[in-house]
Amino acid sequence: MSNEEENRSHWENISRGDMQALLALHGNTYFHLIRFGLKICGDDELVKDCVNQLFLQLWDKRARMQPVTQVRAYLFTTLRHLILDELSYQDKIDNAIIRMSGEAAPNELSYEEIIINVQHDEELKKKLHAAMQQLTHRQKELIQLKFFDGLSYEQIAAHTSQSVKTAYNTIYDAIKQLRKLLK
Repeated sequence: MSNEEENRSHWENISRGDMQALLALHGNTYFHLIRFGLKICGDDELVKDCVNQLFLQLWDKRARMQPVTQVRAYLFTTLRHLILDELSYQDKIDNAIIRMSGEAAPNELSYEEIIINVQHDEELKKKLHAAMQQLTHRQKELIQLKFFDGLSYEQIAAHTSQSVKTAYNTIYDAIKQLRKLLK
């Protein structure tokens, strides 16, 4: 029996609730998965965690597992997705920590950060409020959604039944008008 045939047999047995088959598949593929994961990400702890998470997910979803002809390829693809998802999540956490600590990336201050910083100064807050009153209802709504609710342009477009381009242009025009009014 070839290694891939053995893996397919373990896969089928896992779907029937055989824990020993899961452990055997883990033993057959663990080091290959670790080596593959390290090519994607050099963080060996993250890779090990993702490999373990992969096998935990297999066990949790064993009753719904579909037959797979290339078990190793399936495991590699799933591991790649898990690692990329974890890296993306960690990047979001790192960015949130930077924003919370008040450190901005060099030469990069978003309009959201500018508006939040303005809110801390009472005089500028009053000026901003007066300037916002001069915007159209639609501009105020989109500024609220983008900078205070944190929605993406795609989410704003879906929320307001507009195209992404229209949402972007409306917000751009509102920001341009706010800049003039706040000078």
